Amino acid sequence: MGTGRKGAGLKPMRAEIAKSINVGSWINVADNSGAKIAKVVNIKSYHGVKDRQPRCGVGDTVFVVVKRGSPDTVHKKFSAVIVRQRKPFRRHDGLRVAFEDNACAIVKDIEKYEPQGTILRGPIPREISIRFPHITKIASKII
Repeated sequence: MGTGRKGAGLKPMRAEIAKSINVGSWINVADNSGAKIAKVVNIKSYHGVKDRQPRCGVGDTVFVVVKRGSPDTVHKKFSAVIVRQRKPFRRHDGLRVAFEDNACAIVKDIEKYEPQGTILRGPIPREISIRFPHITKIASKII
């Protein structure tokens, strides 16, 4: 029942997300999938300008390569959702939210966004809980 557009099934974000994570950035992995640190290699549905560095923020779907973690996950490519970023972003009620690290959660299926891990360490913003309900189920704290 989609409209033919990429990402048509996702709910809109309820905040003005500042894009602060570049392609090539190393970020923490917040779940217990076996990966510890991952490198962002591509951003799903990014359409940019020539010679502009692609960027992403909270709620964006990215492709990552695991750099540190268990031997069966290292040097493998996965899909992930950005769940935390250091740069403050603004909610429509005027509140600014920032976290102490940049982090992602690895997902199994890029269409349903089901997480690969069973526990999500650290807090996640409310915007993630609205857009990705499967990730919310394993989260420890929602801010």
